[in-house]
Amino acid sequence: MSSDAASDQAPPEHCQYYDRRHGRVATETILGDRLLRLAYCSPARHLLSWPLFGNVLLSRLMGYYADRPASRLRIPQTIVDLNIDMDDFVIPDEGFRCFNDFFCRKLHPGAREFCPDPTRLCSPADCRLTVWPELNDDCCIPVKGATFTVSELLGHEGADVAGQFRGGALCICRLCPADYHRYHYPDDGRERRRWRIKGRYHSVHPLALRSQLRVFSENVRTVSLLDLEHFGLTAFIEVGAFGVASIVQTHTQEAFARGDEKGLFAFGGSTIIMIFRPGSIRFDDDLVARSTTGMECLVRVGEAIGCTPTTP
Repeated sequence: MSSDAASDQAPPEHCQYYDRRHGRVATETILGDRLLRLAYCSPARHLLSWPLFGNVLLSRLMGYYADRPASRLRIPQTIVDLNIDMDDFVIPDEGFRCFNDFFCRKLHPGAREFCPDPTRLCSPADCRLTVWPELNDDCCIPVKGATFTVSELLGHEGADVAGQFRGGALCICRLCPADYHRYHYPDDGRERRRWRIKGRYHSVHPLALRSQLRVFSENVRTVSLLDLEHFGLTAFIEVGAFGVASIVQTHTQEAFARGDEKGLFAFGGSTIIMIFRPGSIRFDDDLVARSTTGMECLVRVGEAIGCTPTTP
């Protein structure tokens, strides 16, 4: 069954999302579904937690294999299993060198258009999106899953700015293995500073997120403090996950333009979190409505997801 299977054929609720472009509920195809259920739902989950997610070793081994030429043999079946439309992507004349080359594939020019309206915020990635239009002081309270705070996300290095985001807004952009894994700046601006926070390598699949684990505040992550031209001070957080061998920053300049590539995730699922100060962003009504029910919305990089508060 493809990732666009009809909702009446869907497996349990955590595998469903709303496809915004096509206006329908769809089903996510999950690689390693049995492993995820064993790791997060079985009686053995406590024994598996540390060797799988508590350290980088297994993710590094997976990344090492994904960089080897032999791993390219996995590519054709992965395309079939995840129903990936390769027409949007650049395929080298000699083919992909390894699985990671395929995983970090580039788009053809024009395959994704960024909304040109400067009052509109663009999605930084192809992702399953959830939005919170107003935080409860410093706290984000998911419909299902563990509560987390802005202070926890930013870590000690961000303690001096965490207070500015109290009562602000937040969005979570979850990338699954089927997605394009390069990510982009959502607006023009400049980077103030960047820091890395050590952590675990939990999966970011909803099965893990709804297991009450503090995935986002415990996983390894990179935080960039951005001054967006139309949305002000914004924390842009790249969250590593199980199987993610590295978070690569491909943009090295202080200034950036809307749509510029910021970086990429190597093999594995992963997540981007953006945090905004109060009064800086108004998320689109349809995204807010879906998010209040706990359902993610499938959006594409460059697609408008919000606007400045003064926009009619």
